[in-house]
Amino acid sequence: MTAPTPASGAMPTYAAIAEAFARTGLLVRGGFAARDGDELPAGPLGRPAGAVVLLGNAGGDLWPAFSARRRDEPHSLDEWARRTVGGIAERLTARAVYPSDRPWHPFQQWAMRAEPVSPSPIGLLIHPDYGLWHAYRAALLLDAAPADLPSPDGRPSPCTTCVGRPCLSACPVAAHRENGFDVEACVGHLRADDEPHCLELGCRSRDGCPVGREYRFPPDQVRFHQQAFLRARS
Repeated sequence: MTAPTPASGAMPTYAAIAEAFARTGLLVRGGFAARDGDELPAGPLGRPAGAVVLLGNAGGDLWPAFSARRRDEPHSLDEWARRTVGGIAERLTARAVYPSDRPWHPFQQWAMRAEPVSPSPIGLLIHPDYGLWHAYRAALLLDAAPADLPSPDGRPSPCTTCVGRPCLSACPVAAHRENGFDVEACVGHLRADDEPHCLELGCRSRDGCPVGREYRFPPDQVRFHQQAFLRARS
């Protein structure tokens, strides 16, 4: 059953947003109401947004939807997200923004207000359920917070109780360290095609995290992201 489209200018409920994206491969990943002092971008009526709702993916659910509708174009996942989200956002009386927009939007800060995510030792945001196997693809800017916006989830980071931090030791060239990420070491290994073949197998550090392994991306999706990472640094 399809959720009714809000009347022009009507505020969509959180449930209606979730229903609208239920078959797109994207998840509605929480949101937050604006606070005093926030400097949020403009919402659909041109004034600062009153709420943000995030859209993203976890596990492999996005991959079949993207694969069926992808086009041969640069940044194909970004463009697919724009095509998928844009029309639905308009029908919901929301303004959509994306991580690839310029100037950059603070998606990581928004995510940490919307969900129980926090930076992991390798920099990616970690989720208590999804581990490192998730991402954010868009945000909906609303003029006011939906009445059914979920309450904040206060679960702590799983990194606080992790023993040994295997994500740091799993990289074959020690690119991930306590004091940062050695991009050149990582890129050099990917280009050299040395064992382990991280371009095909995926990031060993990401794979080393024990949290949310059931959400690991399928092999084609892993290769897609590894190749996109390498192209971006060519």
